[in-house]
Amino acid sequence: MTSPRRPIEFGGEPHRVAERLPAPLLTPESVVAELRAVCPTSTDDDDRTEHGRDWWPLAMHWALEGFTVTKPSAICRPRNTEEVAAIVTICERNRVAVTTAGGRSGVSGAAIPLRGGVVIDTTDLAGIISIDALSGLVCVRPGTFGPNLENELRQKHGLTVGHFPQSFAISTVGGWVASHGSGQFSTRYGTIADMVAGIEVVSASGAVITFGPHPASSTGPDLMSLFIGSEGTLGVITKIWLRCHPAPEYDSRATFSFTNFNAGVGAMRESIRRGATPAVFRLYDETESARSHGGDGSSCTLLVYDEGDRRIVEATMEVVADSVRHHRGTTHTEDRVAHWLEHRNDTEALQALTRRGYIVDTMEVAASWSALPQVAATVKTAAKTVTGLRVASCHQSHSYLDGGCLYFTFVVEPANPTTASIEQVYVDLWNIVQRAALSAGATVSHHHGVGINRARFLREALGPALDTWRAVKHALDPNDILNPGKLGDDASQTVWP
Repeated sequence: MTSPRRPIEFGGEPHRVAERLPAPLLTPESVVAELRAVCPTSTDDDDRTEHGRDWWPLAMHWALEGFTVTKPSAICRPRNTEEVAAIVTICERNRVAVTTAGGRSGVSGAAIPLRGGVVIDTTDLAGIISIDALSGLVCVRPGTFGPNLENELRQKHGLTVGHFPQSFAISTVGGWVASHGSGQFSTRYGTIADMVAGIEVVSASGAVITFGPHPASSTGPDLMSLFIGSEGTLGVITKIWLRCHPAPEYDSRATFSFTNFNAGVGAMRESIRRGATPAVFRLYDETESARSHGGDGSSCTLLVYDEGDRRIVEATMEVVADSVRHHRGTTHTEDRVAHWLEHRNDTEALQALTRRGYIVDTMEVAASWSALPQVAATVKTAAKTVTGLRVASCHQSHSYLDGGCLYFTFVVEPANPTTASIEQVYVDLWNIVQRAALSAGATVSHHHGVGINRARFLREALGPALDTWRAVKHALDPNDILNPGKLGDDASQTVWP
């Protein structure tokens, strides 16, 4: 994989794709000319149209009506750090917005250039730079797609990073870091924040700053962590050092069932608290178990998969099985993990339902073990108040010592599937389910990030801490050129049409 995958086709007349949220300013041609002198720079309308969207579900509906979200004035394709620094310096001097994008696989609108300006496309800034096999470190460029990184590490070096998000095939390393992502094997390998040992960043002033790499440090606050999850609002990431593990030599899997979701949560909690951290540890409610794992609608399925050193894996699986028995779970002889591994990244159903006019979206939030059952019940109950709701289901997808991530799926059939109606139902849905999650003790997001869609909830979630974030943003990007309109800044409150 070397280029982004289109989320869905554009409807309407060919080559007449309009902007749903037109950018307020156009970039002067003189600035574009300066950028052309630095690196390959495109102003082609089709190119601008594609770079005006990502996999945000509302943008997919707009696409079918012949709209992209907004169009940047130009797309720059730098090939090294020096070119990135030159681009940012030109844009800072001319107060031109800069949005960094790679695979554009995010589902919250984080890669959409709300104020137009320039998109830095990182997909030519790709490949492994170096490997320190003794230390287990790989230095990689941000535009490297997941399969390219993992295949080279395994085939040539016997290593793995262990980061496998659902978007693995269509996302880049820079996107993983910028969105603070979590892979499907995170209970074993950790989130992307656990994997990053160092980064190189171009600041809003054009300065090149390097943090790490190091295994640990006590030299003041961890400044590198500011950029992990910052969604391109504080700087442009140009290199990443990731921690690697030896490629697994052994794996094991198991499937269990519970008569109710809370019993399954209890078994997961006990396993994790006892030190068992299988790579995949996923509990599905009755609806998702029936839909995806052959359940009868009255039981909840737990999928367990682990890999690594045989002795550690076998001990982990033994602790999990013991915890399942303690919480009255039963063992399946059928291997349902294999089916999940084969189909875990399918997107065909999402696109097919979107074409039929359904609103389909997911919400992933984190909460403590004590709050998880209440979050699951509260959100699903609240979703039932949405007119046209067809499905509200969830599974627990990531686990930690103190809690986990609940991943909800919603399907709504608007009574009148026009653009305006879909927009209103979509906004209503998110207002209801996100605030229900917050009221029950959950976070705004676990790994999809904030982008456009969730920015309006940050004040409710963070309170005065949002002012701290805004102060950091202003200090590092005083002219607000880096991905403006994101992460709860003032402009993000005026996005909705």
